[in-house]
Amino acid sequence: MAVATYTKSGSKASTPAKLDKAVFGVKTVNHQLLKDAYLAYLANARGNFAKTKKRGEVRGGGRKPWRQKGTGRARFGSSRNPIWTGGGVAFGPTGNENYTRKISTQAKRLAVRQALSLAADDDKVIVIETFACPEGKVKPTIAFLNKIGTTGSVLLVVSEKDDLVKRATGNLGNVKAISAKYLSVYEVLNADHIVISKKALDIVHEWLSPSNKATRDKGDK
Repeated sequence: MAVATYTKSGSKASTPAKLDKAVFGVKTVNHQLLKDAYLAYLANARGNFAKTKKRGEVRGGGRKPWRQKGTGRARFGSSRNPIWTGGGVAFGPTGNENYTRKISTQAKRLAVRQALSLAADDDKVIVIETFACPEGKVKPTIAFLNKIGTTGSVLLVVSEKDDLVKRATGNLGNVKAISAKYLSVYEVLNADHIVISKKALDIVHEWLSPSNKATRDKGDK
């Protein structure tokens, strides 16, 4: 598969880049697998910060509201009972919940290949020779992305996300820069355009190619 390639100045290169069919040309797409990988990414990134206080953790309530007998009212031992205003919470989150979802390495790799194949079929993949961001300037980055025809949400895949790349893209709300070894189904499916450098493309081919057993688990953990 050949795709147009752009130089660091934004002009078209003379020779197009080749996409590995085993990675970008998967014909059969399992949409349930894509959904599982997508939800697993979100679930594994979720923090369990919500916590409520039980009746024993709420301050006060040590004194019995009224005496046991003779008032005509139901007996009560504490004003911090969950059915009272200001009381504890019954069956609330404790902060120890585990929201993670497990997905095998093989399934994860296959899901990423299928997501990239869908993007390639929709002409969302753009290859650049290199991403040059002198001094980490934002303005040249915007001009470069506009020149190569990107619109909407842009996923910029580089071989290494250094400080210059972070500074050049950090303040752009529609641009997400990511290292090739951290590519995920979530990032690929949410992008309107995927801009990938040649060096990052080689890393993706090496990581996701089914025939490459030497790097089977590299970058998947």
